[in-house]
Amino acid sequence: MSRPKSSTGSAAKKSDSPSKSTFVANQERAKQWLQQVLMAMGIAAEVRVVGEVLEIEAASLTSDQKQLLLSKVSASPLPSSKEAGLEEERSPVVLDALQYLANTLLNLNLPEDQQQPYILDLDGYRQRRLQELKALVAAAVEKVRAGGREYEFPDLSAAERRQIHTLLKDPAYADLETFSRGKEPDRRLVIRRASSRP
Repeated sequence: MSRPKSSTGSAAKKSDSPSKSTFVANQERAKQWLQQVLMAMGIAAEVRVVGEVLEIEAASLTSDQKQLLLSKVSASPLPSSKEAGLEEERSPVVLDALQYLANTLLNLNLPEDQQQPYILDLDGYRQRRLQELKALVAAAVEKVRAGGREYEFPDLSAAERRQIHTLLKDPAYADLETFSRGKEPDRRLVIRRASSRP
């Protein structure tokens, strides 16, 4: 497959992110797309662009609509007793699904230099969740370092697994490694000592 051509006919240059004007246009397109999808769901919500984030305005939602968007369920149909009390460790399925769709559909057929990530948020959830993930990582690191056994994180979305992989790339965790085990929808992130490779 050939590379996309620019308006001058030369091959498009690969860059790490779209230009500022393309980014702003993409964010506006994403905002309109998200409002249309929410409307199709029966949710007439306001969406605003805050930096790289598409923020669904909590004030424009009913409590039922907010609950729907932030509802959490286990990745497996019947949670094990080990998973039964882990409601807070789960991702909101609807919000994550909308974010996945935005990243897939809004980048579809775009030249690589115009593609960008989309982050959907509601009521500051993503920042709160990042703090929760950092706490989970700290507890897991402590368990692995103290006991020497690997630690498997419970139900995490693919995006959250990537966040944890990234968090653990910090030089402070050079003695540890991460990998994913299993297949969706039951894929799990594992952390272990780097020296414990089979």
